[in-house]
Amino acid sequence: MVFLRALMRGGRLELFMAQRVALITGGGKRIGAATASLLMNNGWFVFIHVRNSVAEAEEIISQFEQQNSSKAPAEILRADLNNDGALEALIQTICEHDIVKTNGGLHALIHNASIYSSEDYESVSLENLRLNNRIHIEVPFLLTQGLLTQLKAGQGCVIGMIDTSLGRAWKGLSQYTASKAGLRQLMMNLAGDLAPEIRVNCVAPGAILAAEWESENFASIVEKVPLGRAGEPNDVAKAILFLLESTYLSGQIINVDGGWSVSP
Repeated sequence: MVFLRALMRGGRLELFMAQRVALITGGGKRIGAATASLLMNNGWFVFIHVRNSVAEAEEIISQFEQQNSSKAPAEILRADLNNDGALEALIQTICEHDIVKTNGGLHALIHNASIYSSEDYESVSLENLRLNNRIHIEVPFLLTQGLLTQLKAGQGCVIGMIDTSLGRAWKGLSQYTASKAGLRQLMMNLAGDLAPEIRVNCVAPGAILAAEWESENFASIVEKVPLGRAGEPNDVAKAILFLLESTYLSGQIINVDGGWSVSP
């Protein structure tokens, strides 16, 4: 997606083609990777945040360049979001980046970074609980707060990647679903707090199969999906792009689950 931007140069007002700019946390694999690819192919410049998945992120860029015979509109940013200093450095990098300044701010912030592990409630450690809360609540809170100026400048959209556990009991996932519920409510609050300059929405993926372990974990859910199949990362990526381009949508949750959330 490109748009015209005015800039004063040498006392003259000039128009040039600008890009929309997005930051995706956890952008190296699965849903994050699919979203990064889709946005690039729709004209966005994408900051792909990773912790360890550098090779995977490089492959996303390589595939784009092979398919389009041009340099990928993307940059990989590596940071451990569980480290305060690394998170602050990531925020500073975005704030000071020429791409953000030249294109009028940050137009999308997608909170996709996540951790997922099944564990009996009795065995969940305080460290594990705090890590889930850190990645799913604290980081989205602090990252959005740190990039407010850039998001307001770009009249941006913030998207929180939550889940479909609302109103359901998921065995062995209390630490995960509780923190995702916190992210859900944070996004809903911010939809009110940050309007009208910034829109805030959520995407709740259902049984999205992108790895072998997911096939095993979600097999029983897939059987109950009305559309009769598991989802793919690109199904979620398309919902994200829809929200980014729908400028009258805010405070909404889109379930990308093949109808599972309304099944008996």
